[in-house]
Amino acid sequence: MNWNHFIRQFHRWISILFTLAVIANFVLMGLGLPPGWVTYAPLPPLFLLLFSGLYMFVLPYVSRAKRQGA
Repeated sequence: MNWNHFIRQFHRWISILFTLAVIANFVLMGLGLPPGWVTYAPLPPLFLLLFSGLYMFVLPYVSRAKRQGA
């Protein structure tokens, strides 16, 4: 498995985890004040999504620069 495939799979699974954390957050907010760990639970997956998303965003520009010899 190459590195780009791993990053894409990682990004997909983390997005599912992030979505579930946000849904759980809204459900528990509807039931009352949720504990702090539930409120901040979406943040670690969000930062992982940020870094993997930025990597995938920059990847075509880097590969194009490599092809052109810059």
